[in-house]
Amino acid sequence: MYRVSPFTYLISAMLSTAVADTNVICASNEYLHFSPTSGTCADYMASYIKLAGGYLENPSGTTNCSYCPMGDTNVFLAGVSSHYSEAWRNFGIMWAYIIFNIFGALALYWLIRVPKVKKEKEE
Repeated sequence: MYRVSPFTYLISAMLSTAVADTNVICASNEYLHFSPTSGTCADYMASYIKLAGGYLENPSGTTNCSYCPMGDTNVFLAGVSSHYSEAWRNFGIMWAYIIFNIFGALALYWLIRVPKVKKEKEE
């Protein structure tokens, strides 16, 4: 039912337009803390950050590394299947729902409420 709901497209378009392409700054309680097995924090996490994103608060540290798993808002948007490149498409799909509902409501009104003219037989 996710793809059938018009609110999916409305929320996705508004969310991706408002939030996309912004850097994230983690709060102090959002960092993941660990100690690298060897080298600096940046050396230890380089391949993982390249793959998963995020950033290190202290990349040159050798103990107590602080890693924020989200470096920009596009990571969050991808997690909720909302992409900035689809904003206008989602806006158009939302208007298609609105127009369809208007015509559907008018058709139902005409079928149910408008009196039909009945022809009487002449003898």
